[in-house]
Amino acid sequence: MEFEEIYKTYWDRIFRLCMGFVNDYDAAQDLAQETFIIVWQKLETFRNESAIGTWIFRIASNTCLRQIEKEKRFPKSDLPVHLSEEKQASIEPQIQYLYKCIAELPETERIIISLELEDVKQAEIAKIVGLSEANVRVKIHRIKEKLTQKFKENGQQ
Repeated sequence: MEFEEIYKTYWDRIFRLCMGFVNDYDAAQDLAQETFIIVWQKLETFRNESAIGTWIFRIASNTCLRQIEKEKRFPKSDLPVHLSEEKQASIEPQIQYLYKCIAELPETERIIISLELEDVKQAEIAKIVGLSEANVRVKIHRIKEKLTQKFKENGQQ
């Protein structure tokens, strides 16, 4: 598969995955771009041991996790107050709230639900996160319950 074809096929899905991690439009764009830079650099080394989508989602997940670790070391709360982020207003409020809720989940749950929302097969999710398929199914069910509860508590439907 040519890089351009990979990019066109996976850009939107990778962007949404990144958005689920960081809940910030610009940061998600940056992370998705960083993911595709890595894909472009490493494409020759892809060994077809898994589906190319699985490989790309693993790269994206790892890229997002590295960014989260960096942010833990340098919290945004340390920035001057006048530099606070402006939220993207064009995203529907419910979707914005969903991204906010997903961003509050533990890292593994964030990866799992973001991949599930991208219609990645549960077998592939299991490979990406290193869990059994049965464990992934249970986690997806529990995560959906958590998110549903948060929506109910917030009055979202």
